[in-house]
This record gives sequence, structure tokens and C-alpha cells, in this order.
Amino acid sequence: VEKRPRPLGSVRVVSVTGEALKLGPVHRWFARFPDIRLVNAYGATEVSDDTMHEILDRAPDRDFVTVGTSRRNVNTYVLDPDGELVPLGAPGEIAFSGVAVGRGYINDPERTELAFVPDPHRPGTRMYRTGDFGRWLPERRIEFLGRRDQQVKIRGFRIEIGEIENRLLELPDVRDAAVVVDTAHGGPNLVAFCTGGPQGVRESLAAVLPEYMVPAYVHHLDALPLTENGKVDKRSLTALAATLGHNDAEHVAPGTAAERELATVWAEVLGVPLERIGRTAHFFELGGTSLAAVRLVVKLDRGLSLRQLAATPVLSDLAAVLAGGDAAPAASRLLHPVSAPVADPVATLVCFPYAGGNAVNFRVLADELRASRVAVLAVELPGHDFAGDSAADLAEVEDLARRTYEEITAHVTTPVLLWGHCAGAAHALATARLLEAAGADLRRVYVGALLFDDVDQLRRESTTVTALSDRSIAAQLLRENAYVELDELKPERAALVGAAYRHDVCSTNRFWEQARLTPPVERLRADLHVVLAADDPTTKGYEEKHRDWELLADRTHLTELADGGHYFIRTQARSVAATVAESWR
Repeated sequence: VEKRPRPLGSVRVVSVTGEALKLGPVHRWFARFPDIRLVNAYGATEVSDDTMHEILDRAPDRDFVTVGTSRRNVNTYVLDPDGELVPLGAPGEIAFSGVAVGRGYINDPERTELAFVPDPHRPGTRMYRTGDFGRWLPERRIEFLGRRDQQVKIRGFRIEIGEIENRLLELPDVRDAAVVVDTAHGGPNLVAFCTGGPQGVRESLAAVLPEYMVPAYVHHLDALPLTENGKVDKRSLTALAATLGHNDAEHVAPGTAAERELATVWAEVLGVPLERIGRTAHFFELGGTSLAAVRLVVKLDRGLSLRQLAATPVLSDLAAVLAGGDAAPAASRLLHPVSAPVADPVATLVCFPYAGGNAVNFRVLADELRASRVAVLAVELPGHDFAGDSAADLAEVEDLARRTYEEITAHVTTPVLLWGHCAGAAHALATARLLEAAGADLRRVYVGALLFDDVDQLRRESTTVTALSDRSIAAQLLRENAYVELDELKPERAALVGAAYRHDVCSTNRFWEQARLTPPVERLRADLHVVLAADDPTTKGYEEKHRDWELLADRTHLTELADGGHYFIRTQARSVAATVAESWR
């Protein structure tokens, strides 16, 4: 039998390094050279070059190529900004320690001090922080997510540009992709460029990324510009983004005086050019977040409520509401839709916000649940909105539960689900007890971002928050990006937020303290589903502590999100929606 010559002679392995290895070239390689292995090599000059290898004998089954496992005598970490190890699956900075780590940069002690640090996990060992971001996968391989200098902050969210680019490269037929930040058209806005790929890229990205990470605009190019070193020239792409019009497919200018006035305020609040805002513009699709929503309410001087904006986000509709003078809804009603109505819903999820929160915080979740035909009603707690409320309206847990129960039994005809986020879990549990006592069709209670703390912890937290001034609470919420741009608020509005937050923490802690000291005679019959984010600092130790909820319910469940922080109801709305849709039946 005549042997056919190998295409590349005696070559058995090809090592690829210096740039992230994309999936498309890997498929093309093995289609052409199925017998020649590829090594995706990753590392840094500071650690003797490549310290991680992924050896491939075929294209991977997943949608990306990992950087593999570490070589012998090299310790690999993924760290948070404080140098602590992050949980499995959470993004962080890649660092190496061990014999491969160099001694530093010649004649550059300041740079050396920042990058070469003692390894806190192995005394006497030097560690190098790469400035690259990645995450551990369950099989102890690392997914590369990009450079630290690609991290940006847009509308209060820290975003890894590299993670968006990786998701772009996973789309069918996308050969190259890059994402830049455009500030020339208001913004800042994320703008994506790609070669090849399908139409509807934004919609595809929205299926795998949280809303705030989806680029506002996507442009298709024949080829991405490159620097002399062969890397993507992002400076050129940023300049190109500034020259593009980002025109929408259809634009109808505001027609009435009310529409023109509202469009002017939108442009200021959203940082969007006025000419881009038409009659059919959607506040949230233009980049509006809960932060921007609060700014709009403030700009309109309480002529509009947050819940009204969530229910009427189209410019022409909202302008009509404002012109009619009925923007502020009836103060007596607690339950409000925060998205378009769901046709023939199969269940209704009633959501209670976190301390100081608002109904609008559940808007994205409501949109995500529409495909599952789950309607969402959010509870607007008295004294929390910026239009028509005052601190005097603040109510205790039992009173709010009674009023919510009465509205549910009067207006909801489907099976009921309850979601309580952090402090809102007390309202959810109290409402659940009333519904079960009345024989209502309550299917499941979801507790988000909260553990059932002991009495001492509850009292300490209440004491701490009671000692804080309204200004201190406002500053804390601003640092946490909870939902409000408190630096934009007039003093009386900031005082309202501080008072509402303090009241929520103390009133719900009193409820939990009573539950600890005098457990209810009958435990909850509906399933109690605890949903937590691994990177939420307020629920550390949840792996064991979540079992404390068994004191209040016959059946408990736990869902762990890889990331999303304390306010994952906004940052991971798609994952939360999937959890709800898959678990309640």
C-alpha cells in the first residue's frame, strides 16, 4: 500500500501563542490537518513565557478554546481586586507563582512593585499578576477573558470588553471581532465591529450576555484594521465609531410639544444625541437603566414616577401620560406591571424589592420572563418612589403583606409565585403565610441574596444602619451602584432614600428576629427557593448557611449563580428568569 505523504512533512505539533486562539481557525486547521495537534500556549514573558497549555487533537466541543492547565511547578490563581481567590466560574485576574516567576523589571522598581508581589497562599514565594482576566472552569482549565486594560465602566457597570469579544467570536461565521467605547455620540456606548457573521448580532448577544453588556451598535467590516504588530487597531476603530451615524432603521421625529420637551430631557439623561430620539424611541432600549430612570424622575421634578416610566417606556406614550397630568399613579395601589402585558399568562410572579429599592428594579426580569408566559407584578413600597411619597408612608412588614395579599386575591387569577430580594424576602414570606392560610394557589417563594441570619447578627446590622445618617446611607448606595444616582438628587430626595433604606433593614430584621425567637406554628408548605450569587459579599458561607431556611419551610432548594453581585436581579436577569421558568411547575 502506497503511503500518502503528510501535508507538512514531519510536523507533528504546532504551538500557537501571543494572541488568544479563536475557534474559527481551529476548525479550519483540523479540517485541513486532522493529524497535527495544536497547542494553545498562554503565559507571559515575566513568567518565562508560556506556563499554560491546552493540547488539541480536534476542535473543542464548546464555543471557545481554553488556555488549558498549568505546567509543573507553576501555581495559577484567579484573583479579585483585593488579591483573594474568586469562586469557581467567577471572573478575575490571572496570576502565577512558583519557579517560573521572574524577579522584576530592570530599572523599574515602581512597576515591579505593582506586578511582582508576595504569594499570600504560599509564604516565601513570589507571584506575578498578569493583568489578564479569566475564569476557572469545572475541569480546572481557564477561559481567557481579555486584558485588564480592557475593563470599562458604563452606566455604573464594570464591563470586560474581552468577554463581549469572546461571545462575538462564538457566533456562526464571525471571523474577527472587536469592541470599543464610543463617546462621540453622547454615551459612553459600546460599539462592536466584526468580519463575517449573521445579521441580528445584537439579538444573538442578548441571549448570552446581560443587557448592560450588549453593544449599542454593531458594524460589519470586510476586515479589521491592524497595527504594525499585527494586532487589532482599536484606536482606528474608536475613531471610526466616532464618524459613523449609527442610524436606526426608522426614525420619526417627535411631533407634539410634549414629545419634543420629553425628548430633550431624555437626551440629557441618557447621553444620547437629540436627533436619535424619535416618537417610537424606547427609554430602556436607548440604554436607559434604573440609574437613568431615577435621573429622569428627578429632572421632571416628581411629575413622573418610576413605576409609570417602567410601564410606559415609549416616548410618544409617556409624553401623552405627562400631558394628561396623570403620571403619578394612585398611592393606594402596591402592585404594578413593569413590562408590557403577557397574553394568557400561566403564572404571576410578585416581586418585592431590596432595601431602598423600587418596582422598576424588576423591569428587565419581567421582559425576560415574557417568553415563558410568566407575568410580573412588582411591589412599589410606600415611601420609596420619588413622586408622591414621603417617609411618613413607610409601613411595617405585616401591614405591607396584608395589603399585597388583598391585591393578589382581588386581581391575580393565575398560580402565584413570590420573589423577595434581600430585605424584600421578609415581605414575601409574610405574604406567603397569608396566601396559604386562605388556600390560594401559591406555588413557590423565591428568596434572593439573603441568608436567615441569627438574632445577634440581625441586631448588629440594625444598630449599625440606625447610627448612619441619610447622607452616609446615600453614599453607600452610590458606591454599591444599587440603583440610584444619588449625587444627582436634591437633598430631600436623598433623605427619602436614606430613610427608606434604614426603615427596610430595621423593619425586616425585626420580622426575622421574631421568626428566630418564635418560629411559626406551621412552616411554609410551598417550596422555598433560595437564589444566591457566588460573588455576593453579603452571603458568604452560603454553602452551609442556606440550610437555615429549612426552619421556615418544608422544602427548600438552592440555585447558585456564578456571579452577578448582590443586585443580580438586574445584572443576571436572564439567569434568574431561567431559574423561575424551570422551577415553579
